[in-house]
Amino acid sequence: MTATRPAAFPARAPPCSTASFIAASAAIRWWCSTSRYICNYLRQQHGVPVCQCLTADPIDARVVQAFFEAVAPAELEVWERSQAAQRQAEEAMARSEAQQIERLRYQAGLAERQFDKVDPDNRNVAAELERRWEAALRELHQAEEGFAQRQASRVRPLEISADVRSAFLATGRRLPALWQDPALDYTLERPVGALAKKQWQDTRAAERDVAMARLSERYGLFYFFAQTCGACEVMSPIVKAVASRWRITVRAISTDGGPSPHFPDYSVEKGQRPRMGLEPGITPAVVLWDSVGKRPIPIGYGVLSADELQDRIYLLTSKEAGHDY
Repeated sequence: MTATRPAAFPARAPPCSTASFIAASAAIRWWCSTSRYICNYLRQQHGVPVCQCLTADPIDARVVQAFFEAVAPAELEVWERSQAAQRQAEEAMARSEAQQIERLRYQAGLAERQFDKVDPDNRNVAAELERRWEAALRELHQAEEGFAQRQASRVRPLEISADVRSAFLATGRRLPALWQDPALDYTLERPVGALAKKQWQDTRAAERDVAMARLSERYGLFYFFAQTCGACEVMSPIVKAVASRWRITVRAISTDGGPSPHFPDYSVEKGQRPRMGLEPGITPAVVLWDSVGKRPIPIGYGVLSADELQDRIYLLTSKEAGHDY
């Protein structure tokens, strides 16, 4: 995201699907005090002008309204009625299946009694009655097995205790007021205005650089690459540049045995990734090694920019979960 004015889109811009607009290709940009949602998909893929550019405030307001409606007390009652109806329907289906199994069990028992009463010397009749008995037993067993499987795989409706229900209702009533509480406004910590955002980014970058300067005292990098991997050709110089800037030791590991011009002192993989609990077969992969905790910290797979790589390392080593993002 950048604090640049979005390019105007032509009157006859090519259409873009809603899915692509909502997907990761959509970006948020700020111009003065106005935030906008911009669809960059077609521009990124085909080099055409921006497809859609929408003011963010009305969209955000509608999302907030929908959220409040979803957690309103009335919605909980509707959900409980829906759960009750679903439970009743499933119970009715189970009763119907149980009755059908009882009928099949009776028919199998009747076929058995008829077979027991037949004269053994009357072989044709005995063979027919035996065939009917076996068919009734097969049908009964199939019905019992199907019923047991459906019962085992059935998703049990969620049960909400009285205490949880009361707490949910109380929170739902207070949520609109809490939403407006300045003390809970995350934009005070993470501003969205252009000037404030720029100042925040500069301050955060300075904090990151201070932390990165001390990183090599405790951490090193494992870099998994393959000679036949095109993405590795892009990522290798980025890893090398970041590591050189902050004097971080890199242990480059080739997953296919091929060399890397950026890491001539590489080694060939010998099962390191499974021991670290990493996804096998994915390159490039960057892993931070904590020499104090003796544990791997996965940084990312695929191509990352230098800023992304440094940000991830900084966040995973210096921030508590949920503090910065």
